[in-house]
Amino acid sequence: MFKKILIANRGEIACRIARTCRRLGVAAAGVHSSADRDALHVDLIGESIEIGGAAAAESYLRIDAVIDAARRTGSQAIHPGFGFLAENAVFARAVEAAGLVFIGPTPEVIERLGDKALAKHEARAAGVAVLGGSELPSRDAAEVAAIVRGLPLPVILKAAAGGGGKGMRVVQQLEGLEDAIESAMREAKSAFGDPALIVESFVARGRHIEVQIVGDGSGEVIHLFERECTLQRRHQKVIEEAPAANLAPALREAMLNDAVRLGQRLRYRGVGTVEFIVQGEQHHFLEVNPRLQVEHPVTEEVTGVDIVELMLRIAAGEGLPLRQSEVRVQGHAVEARVCAEDAAQNFLPSTGELMAVRFPTAGVRVESGVRVGMVVTPYYDSMLAKLIVHAPTRDAALDRLSLALGDTQVLGVQTNCAFLQRLLALPDTRNATFHTRLIDEVLAEGTPCVSGAPLERLAAAAAWCLFDARRTGPGFGAWSAFDVTGWQMHAGNDPVTPVPSLLLRSGGQVHEVRIGAVSPASEVTVQVGAERVRLALTPIANGDWRLRVGDRHEVLTIVRSDDTVLVQGGGIAHAIGVTSYLSHAATGRQVSGQLRTPMMGMILKTHVAVGERVCAGDVVATMESMKMEMRINADHDGVVRSLSVQAGQMVERGLVVAVIEAEGADESAAP
Repeated sequence: MFKKILIANRGEIACRIARTCRRLGVAAAGVHSSADRDALHVDLIGESIEIGGAAAAESYLRIDAVIDAARRTGSQAIHPGFGFLAENAVFARAVEAAGLVFIGPTPEVIERLGDKALAKHEARAAGVAVLGGSELPSRDAAEVAAIVRGLPLPVILKAAAGGGGKGMRVVQQLEGLEDAIESAMREAKSAFGDPALIVESFVARGRHIEVQIVGDGSGEVIHLFERECTLQRRHQKVIEEAPAANLAPALREAMLNDAVRLGQRLRYRGVGTVEFIVQGEQHHFLEVNPRLQVEHPVTEEVTGVDIVELMLRIAAGEGLPLRQSEVRVQGHAVEARVCAEDAAQNFLPSTGELMAVRFPTAGVRVESGVRVGMVVTPYYDSMLAKLIVHAPTRDAALDRLSLALGDTQVLGVQTNCAFLQRLLALPDTRNATFHTRLIDEVLAEGTPCVSGAPLERLAAAAAWCLFDARRTGPGFGAWSAFDVTGWQMHAGNDPVTPVPSLLLRSGGQVHEVRIGAVSPASEVTVQVGAERVRLALTPIANGDWRLRVGDRHEVLTIVRSDDTVLVQGGGIAHAIGVTSYLSHAATGRQVSGQLRTPMMGMILKTHVAVGERVCAGDVVATMESMKMEMRINADHDGVVRSLSVQAGQMVERGLVVAVIEAEGADESAAP
């Protein structure tokens, strides 16, 4: 076994690899970017080398810097984790040329399998059915477009050099094809350092099943059974489970055999995942991920096998430590990916400082790389943590996972926890009758994934603002009196003030708030819009608050970040915008036509010029955050009066990108 290895990754996977190393008595060193100096993985590993700037291309994708870090730390081998350089044959070959061990497949196998087009060729040669599409990857946008036009639609564009949903676009019609290709290539280049794409026939309503294989590099290959990865958004998995439910035994056996046969043909070394798309009783090969997968914990939970340990032992030359007959599946495991994103806004990535972080402990395996005080940046993937549960039955596992999501507390960024709870409760999920388009269809129903904050949460936020104003205000005089709201003296018989104290923004709505006097028992009447709530809000341990409305009690976590109050309870978090009513009245109505950045990120391209006429919906700029592209669109017809950004510019959330003056607007009113 190795004495010391370098973990060439970040976040939760770097922490997870380090834990297995520690258990085996293997020393570990790490790497980090300038943005990750205070990251959890840096402290948990204990020794780390800063290898460059915040962007992945300036740090985690720098082959020379990673190998130099291995040398400086005295490491014998490098574990790439997943993403970044994990499927890069040039990196694997450079590691070996430096006299180090690459903990993964051989460079030759990565070239044959990491490239999706070559992988399809290998699958055919192994007798595995594949989907139609291009035979070779292409970096020429015109060539990719020609391939698409020669195939029946729909098709899917895929980054040839990697996975994880990056660099993927479904093409349903030829209109907008060039933009889709350009966007997919940009994303592939950003995520994997290679813009090459392949084109493949698209199966809209299939199931995504994958098989975990393990090989010793000499021809012996076994499987660790299959995983269900059908629940996806933007071609990225959000819920995974093992084993797959409602899968015919013959179909399962056929996929397991195909996966092992392909691995044997390649004399596979290390761990890898063979992915299939399933329609009815038919399965077709999709790709091979010649690396550790994000969802590997569910396989570990049902088999009792530490997959990272297998990787280390095989790379160290110890061979396969178990036989196929020794692999058994017990119970059911399900994993949820907790991501920094706003499900109600089409999964828009969310950035910011983490004000509170608390994960469940009882009966839940948590893989995370975040903590309080860390800043979620736009430079890397949006995943914050994985919650994994294991139970005797699938229903019990789904129930436990839903409760675990409800016990998860992350404040400072939007998360998908509430959406995941809703997804787990869908009949199609509970009955395992789902397909890869299920989430898209749920969103197409028009029902928001997460609505605005309910009345009691809004009232609690307003009351908390009152108490916070008292806490930070003078400790004497009118501010400390119980019959003062904090903004206006109580007068008359009405229990609330006649003039609003606050404006609260939630779920696209703005609510005027009037607050009454606080009683000695800390009860207060809060009027939100036309509705009133009598509540008591009292502090308890760990910075939490107890909300009492009538005979119902609820524990909430409440913190403030600039002009936003973050309220979470029962696994559901709400970001409630807060503005002083007097301040709002003094500043007046905000000038319309300002297009602002929805979050931190980089401007990739501007699509308009000053003086140009645009229509509602036209793309003004394209930006990237967390390896995802998003478009900033004009919200009305008009003329571009100013453009404040340019390609390559890093921007903060809320920056004015452009001002669109509505047609017919008074020239003197233009900013």
